[in-house]
Amino acid sequence: MAIAHYKIILSYNGTEFAGFQRQRNARTIQGEFETSLRKMGWQGRSILSAGRTDTGVHAEGQVVSFQMDWKHGDEDLRNAINYYLPHDIAVQSVTQVNAEFHPRFAARARHYRYQVFCQPVRDPIREVFAWRIWPSVEIDVMNFAAGKLIGPHDFKAFGRATSKTGSTVREVFSAVWHQDGDTCHMDIVANAFLYHMVRRITFILVAIGQGAAPPNLIDEGLASGQLRVMGIAPAQGLVLKEVVY
Repeated sequence: MAIAHYKIILSYNGTEFAGFQRQRNARTIQGEFETSLRKMGWQGRSILSAGRTDTGVHAEGQVVSFQMDWKHGDEDLRNAINYYLPHDIAVQSVTQVNAEFHPRFAARARHYRYQVFCQPVRDPIREVFAWRIWPSVEIDVMNFAAGKLIGPHDFKAFGRATSKTGSTVREVFSAVWHQDGDTCHMDIVANAFLYHMVRRITFILVAIGQGAAPPNLIDEGLASGQLRVMGIAPAQGLVLKEVVY
């Protein structure tokens, strides 16, 4: 069989990883995935990815691609990679794509979810995948403020570009908070995100929802490029849900 180009949907628990991108002296998603491929005879230099999640961030729908000479079916490739991957990473699906496919540049949107729960006392189980906050928040106030994010804006107050010369303009398609008991989560979809953008936005919206920051803080940040309330939500509450093509 000739060399084929494969698109992989990857999920992982980011707790024990120093982010996605390969690093020389740290455990990373890319490093573990490429090590697994090499055990199967892959001779490529580097996989391609839709993005680079930070240390501690999780994913259900990360997308990577690579070329490989594989003489069996797509399902067999999925099972083989999962055999070699550690327990906190798993391939969900494998499909063959054209040689020009690039998981980052072909993407039309990214969907992230950030989860919080409102409790005055720590919860060692729930805090693995969510940010515990107290006092509780007003969901309607948060959704009103989140609506200000919709559209194309310069988000430099909320993150930094992924390169020194990169633009800080992004377009947010939707940003909505949902509540179920003491748990809340925000689904946010954009064409792309700046470094730390979702976590900074989450921190500000939670502060607004708690009454610790003014409701017009989002407007101020977008207009001025600066925020008078600074902070970043912890990594463990963030999940890359899906990359849209």
